[in-house]
Amino acid sequence: MLSLNDQSVWSYSLFTEQDVVEFQAGTHARLYEKFGNHVLQIHNTSGTYFSVWAPNATAVSVVGNFNHWDSQKHHLFPRWDKSGIWEGFIPHLTTGELYKYYIWGYESSEQLKGDPFANYWEKRPNTASITWDLKYRWNDKKWMHQRKKRNSLDAPWSVYEMHLASWQRPDPNDEGSYNSYEVIAAQLVPYLTEMGFTHVEFMPVMEYPFDGSWGYQCTGYFAPSSRFGQPQGLMFLIDQLHQANIGVILDWVPSHFPNDAHGLFLFDGAHTYEYADMRKGFHPDWNSYIFNYARGEVRSFLISNAHFWFNHYHIDGIRVDAVSSMLKLNYSRADGEWEPNQYGGNGNIEAIAFLKLLNEVIYRDFPSVQTIAEEATDWPGISRPTFQSGIGFGMKWMMGWMHDTLRYFKSDPLYRQHVQDKFSFSMMYFYDENFMLPLSHDEVVHGKSPLIYKMPGDEWQKFANLRLLYTYMWTHPGAKLLFMGGEFGQTSEWDFRTELQWSLLQHPIHSGLRSCVAALNQLLTTIPALFERQFYNDGFRWLDLSHRQESVIAYQRMDKKGNAVIVLLNMTPIARNHWTLNLVGKLKWKVLFCSDLKSWGGSSSVEDLSVVSSWNDRKQKQVSITLYLPPLAGVVLG
Repeated sequence: MLSLNDQSVWSYSLFTEQDVVEFQAGTHARLYEKFGNHVLQIHNTSGTYFSVWAPNATAVSVVGNFNHWDSQKHHLFPRWDKSGIWEGFIPHLTTGELYKYYIWGYESSEQLKGDPFANYWEKRPNTASITWDLKYRWNDKKWMHQRKKRNSLDAPWSVYEMHLASWQRPDPNDEGSYNSYEVIAAQLVPYLTEMGFTHVEFMPVMEYPFDGSWGYQCTGYFAPSSRFGQPQGLMFLIDQLHQANIGVILDWVPSHFPNDAHGLFLFDGAHTYEYADMRKGFHPDWNSYIFNYARGEVRSFLISNAHFWFNHYHIDGIRVDAVSSMLKLNYSRADGEWEPNQYGGNGNIEAIAFLKLLNEVIYRDFPSVQTIAEEATDWPGISRPTFQSGIGFGMKWMMGWMHDTLRYFKSDPLYRQHVQDKFSFSMMYFYDENFMLPLSHDEVVHGKSPLIYKMPGDEWQKFANLRLLYTYMWTHPGAKLLFMGGEFGQTSEWDFRTELQWSLLQHPIHSGLRSCVAALNQLLTTIPALFERQFYNDGFRWLDLSHRQESVIAYQRMDKKGNAVIVLLNMTPIARNHWTLNLVGKLKWKVLFCSDLKSWGGSSSVEDLSVVSSWNDRKQKQVSITLYLPPLAGVVLG
């Protein structure tokens, strides 16, 4: 039934009774089709339908340029079912209109809030939502048809992590200048294609007010940042990446949100989205607030948000930020600052249930994608299915590998013989999870130094060490992730206010490192032994850990058919002229890759890289191979 009241708002609803039931139960995955603003035609009249959840409100109106921000002109109607949903249809209102909700809330409070489900926001520092239509004609049908294979766990994963604002800027000296999504596409797609990365991961693109949060303090969960243009611009960028056979992962932050006045905090004057108990509801590390995972409506909001990005933006994965903080009630809290759960433990039971449901829903509706957890503890089963008592993620960041590897490579090469156990420890627990090896943005900020300056020695040794580290990383089982700038040896810490040091590429040592990374990506994506069995214990075997004093380490990678490649790592600056390795396998081996090529800043030529082999026992297929191992170099044989 339609009726026109004296404020020119028609009573209308997109919600069915079942929608409300699922919303309140925490199982609704498509709330973006109901809440927010939707341009409709009702009885031959075009206009915009608005709906918002404000359960503690006594009245809600829509204000904007169209009514001179007058809170008395366009009041929404509360649903009869006391669900806290306010809704209404404003005739003749179209796309591109600024708006907010004026909420008369708890204890006579008055709030002016942006729309939690808005698809487009004003560019900061302005904070209004904008009515919008997400229609877009996609051209990535081929990618979507084949992405199940490209995103599978037995496919190569080489991920380029980047911050859209600071990868390149129109004016490197102006932190307020941004390339559009379309310009980023024109620059990024050929770069990633040349480099051979299989996926790109964008640090949060959801609308956020403070540049210094890097996007991790989000206010507009359903909108890409207007810093770079309109929502269709991000669709175009993803479309172009898909047409170039590059998958797209988005950082997603369901763990906390900021207290900006236009955002979710105290949305209707009460703790609507966040826990009311600040022992659970406040993040001491980030001065932000924690979603109330016990509330069904909040779970539905978050699940619908993840679902939205897969559905409307064709993304291939989400990397879920700060999962450890969600799982543990005592995360960054001292004794007395947290309350145990009903069983006396430190697990946040409702957050655990939410994460399990999230993964079940995403893999149910989008079986060709991946969810990836940033989780830094030994919580069991993060990347195991929920039917196996796991949390249900597809992969987990291997933070232990990152810390141990960087500590090993920071050490003086002549001392590495004493810390080899730290180097080899990753394979002791690798098969506990499906791991992604991350060298992320977190390792090159806040005084930690860029990767190149974590390496010991003079300039030649620093670059040799970094090429060696990358060789180890790319040949270690698991997916790979490298933060932008690491591929060419950025010499300053990452600074979100400017752009990468692209001018360094005029120096052969930096361009050589980049060429080395491109060659590693080529190796990874063309040698099945490096990815087909990356999460199975028959895909890796140590060959030689016994030469501690020389710090030469060897291991083998195998594909589904048993074909193998051999990796030898010389961790010191001492060349090994006639290094011998005994193994079981084929007789003939050749060098597929060497990190020490002269064209990359190394010391070796192709002529140096021959392999001499002979049978020790032909019947038992026992082989002895001898080759030259350059200083601080990794060599891959196939």
